Parts: sequence; C-alpha cells; structure tokens
Amino acid sequence: MSGLLQSYAAKFTGTSSELLEKVYQHTLENHAHAHMISGHEQGRFLAGISKIKQAERILEIGTFTGYSALCLLEGLSEDGVLHTLELREEDAKTAQIFFNEHPQGDKIKIHLGDAKEIIPTLNELWDIVFIDADKVSYVDYYELVVPALAPGGVIIADNVLFHGQVLEDPITGKNAKAIHHFNEWVKQDPRTDQVLLTLRDGLLLIWKK
Repeated sequence: MSGLLQSYAAKFTGTSSELLEKVYQHTLENHAHAHMISGHEQGRFLAGISKIKQAERILEIGTFTGYSALCLLEGLSEDGVLHTLELREEDAKTAQIFFNEHPQGDKIKIHLGDAKEIIPTLNELWDIVFIDADKVSYVDYYELVVPALAPGGVIIADNVLFHGQVLEDPITGKNAKAIHHFNEWVKQDPRTDQVLLTLRDGLLLIWKK
C-alpha cells in the first residue's frame, strides 16, 4: 500500500487504546524487527473480527510484543481464553509486561516454545486462529488448526503478500516461496474457502465450507 493510501486508510480507521499505542511506540523504539508489529489498521481489523465473533477460544501463533493479542482480546467473551505462542523468550517477557497492564490480561495465556509441539497439547476448539509466525511453517500450522476449528471459526494468516515478493516471476526468496506455497495450499483445500485481503502486508481470511 502506498504511503498516501496508508495515511488515508489510517484517517478513517477507528482509534486504538492508550495501551496499544504504548506497545506500538515501545516496539518501534526498542525492537530491531519493529516492522513485524501488526499496527493500527490491521489491529482494528483483528479487534473487529474478535468482536463480531464474540470468541470464547482464540489461538495466536506468534506473540511478538503483544500488540495483536491485545487487539484480539477486545472481543473475547467473558469466560474466554486467548492462547498465544511465542518462540522468543525476550518477546514473550515483553508481551507479558503489557498484558499485565490490561484489566483482562489474565485471560491471555502465553506458551513459550515451538508452536508445532504446543498446538496439539491445547485440546481446544478455536473460534479464531491468527497465524503470524515463521513463514516456512505456515502450512504445518494450518494443518494443525483446521481440524480444531469450531463451527463458524476462522483462520487469519498474516503476511500473505510478503512485501510484494509473491508477485515476482520467478519467486526467489525463501519466505516468499513458502508464503506462495501456503496460499496455493489453502486455495486447493476442499475443506475451506478464503479471501485474500490487501490490508497491510496481506491477510488471508479462511473459513470451513
């Protein structure tokens, strides 16, 4: 998205909380990979989906500094739980600090380690799954969570345009190749339907047929 379009979109997107602004600014100022944060427009989209779903069980694969989890938390039901998985201990610690500042932060459960090992142990039916972790494992994550989607549940996969590199011919980057393979995999899956949204770096919204 061009800078002008991004600014226009931001102008007509609802406001974020003070805590979200704090997470965003802290990440920009202190994290070497700050560009990985979901950001305002995408965050409002995640919050909107969560509020529409009134989700009881949310799974996030890739916590980073906690911004997207706090957005998804906005629509979580009163007795709901949000499980978020993070491989990097430092990021998990940072996210937990911010979760502790939220009055409902205790509904977020951080799991530290390899998501492919953790997901099968959770034994939940997911209303929302947000995939935003290592790109080469997207198909693995997808295959782990599709059978565990609750009726009406949705998967949201981030970075499915991967900085526009999926448009290259041929695609050369490892991550771009993996993302293109994931997009093709989902397209060919008879169990699900999907729409690719050009919001930020691309979101794939997926649901069971």
